[in-house]
Amino acid sequence: MSKVKTSFFCSQCGYESAKWLGKCPSCNNWNTFIEETVQKNAAKTSETNWNDYNEDKRISKSIPIDDITSTEQERIVTSDPELNRVLGGGIVPGSIILVAGEPGIGKSTLFLQNGLQLTSHRILYISGEESEQQIKLRANRLQIKNPNFYLLTATSTQTIFQEIKKIKPGVVIVDSIQTLQSPYIDASPGSISQIRETAGELQRFAKETNTPVIVIGHITKEGSIAGPKILEHMVDAVLQFEGDRHYAYRILRTLKNRFGSTAELGIYEMGGNGMRAVTNPSEILITQKEELLSGISIAATIEGMRPLLIEVQALVTQSVYGTPQRTVSGFDTRRLQLLLAVLEKRGGFHFGVKDVFLNIAGGLKIEDPSIDLAVLVALLSSYEDVIIPQSVCFAGEVGLSGEIRAVNRIEQRIAEAEKLGFEKIVVSKYNLKSLNFSSFNIEIIPMSRVEELYQYFFN
Repeated sequence: MSKVKTSFFCSQCGYESAKWLGKCPSCNNWNTFIEETVQKNAAKTSETNWNDYNEDKRISKSIPIDDITSTEQERIVTSDPELNRVLGGGIVPGSIILVAGEPGIGKSTLFLQNGLQLTSHRILYISGEESEQQIKLRANRLQIKNPNFYLLTATSTQTIFQEIKKIKPGVVIVDSIQTLQSPYIDASPGSISQIRETAGELQRFAKETNTPVIVIGHITKEGSIAGPKILEHMVDAVLQFEGDRHYAYRILRTLKNRFGSTAELGIYEMGGNGMRAVTNPSEILITQKEELLSGISIAATIEGMRPLLIEVQALVTQSVYGTPQRTVSGFDTRRLQLLLAVLEKRGGFHFGVKDVFLNIAGGLKIEDPSIDLAVLVALLSSYEDVIIPQSVCFAGEVGLSGEIRAVNRIEQRIAEAEKLGFEKIVVSKYNLKSLNFSSFNIEIIPMSRVEELYQYFFN
């Protein structure tokens, strides 16, 4: 009998080595190599051939780039506007999409729901984690009927590709990549070599048959996508499904997209009947209050191509410890330290003896620098215990010298604030050069310095 071949793989990046190494030469991490069986005794003799899968046969040959006719590829538009937005307009035929998220966050529910709603195509949903009865119970809860929806519970790629040849689906959904097992690799499902091999087989199927494949994956306890880093390089789009399981709202974020923007964001609300796409997130991100409170301001920000109005909450209290606390949720801690330093230097406020707590309502993580102005106003509002009118919102970046800097796409921010009924918006004076005041019914207040802001709202 021939000897079973084994190799050592880096658990972080998937680098392969014939012997164990203390330090990975690819990602420079220590003690990450694990031994896995790579090849069974039998060689790959019956690899799946997709030449006769459909009428459009691809012939691999080199051609001049000028001879290629560039036509806009028609996407598969789902009934989920948030998923279409995140993918850049819909699912591209022949693409492979990786969706990752924490267990129980709702990945399977979201794509089971989208598969059931896509009645114009034949859908094959492959599950290696749940039985047919479990998936049927979830489908009954979603209350969606689709006669073109097929379900397969299998983990062997050989069985899966045999069923795919019989059904010839328009979209394939795999739940999850960590449960699949190739017959050519003698390793347990979820291992680095298995994930790399099964992902390679799915990629070959997607590209040769022009069939989109949606792959659901797990994440590690550190929050990164489980499996080798090469998995993210092999796919066309990587989506991250985020959110706290104790709250109803979920965020679908793009980490990689070869066919669209990587700055897009989709927001969902988890309910008893599945995921509901939130088309106007500003209404849910701003808390409805009966009485006005200090320490709260509204920021006009941009996520991808979408303007959002979000609520910034700040609490400034006297510190009872030697070192003041700085607790932040949804905002960069170092950015908060910068804004506090600006207030100390330019305004003379003694935040060095105060505990500061900052929260972005709704569980969002915001990286747009235009939120600086709203954060600064919320801090001053809590410090002075002065209420900021809820009819005012803010859009501006704060510099180290206390100047209010211009932000991009100011017209979209102003239009969103006007649509939601705000009466005033504070912007940088340097944004006025390209701004047409006559097209807006909202009052635009230009400011250039933090001192002007304090004089306007707190004096």
